[in-house]
Amino acid sequence: MWTLVVAMLVILVLAGGVVLYVAFPHRGEDVPHVPWVGRLMRRGVESAPTLDNTSEEEVQEHEQLDLSHLHSRPSAGHDA
Repeated sequence: MWTLVVAMLVILVLAGGVVLYVAFPHRGEDVPHVPWVGRLMRRGVESAPTLDNTSEEEVQEHEQLDLSHLHSRPSAGHDA
């Protein structure tokens, strides 16, 4: 029982942290009344490994999927 309560509290704290980060530091603003929390969150996010999504490599366009080999089934009420 207590394990469930502790697990739910941990989940709520993590979810609250994500909401707090998205609401303030992610947009470049300080958290009201506790600006050190925003600085701490920003520092933690900057140190986390991320993928580079600003590379100048050309992205290959996906070829259109060819579905011509699929045949439509006749509906159940029609005889061929």
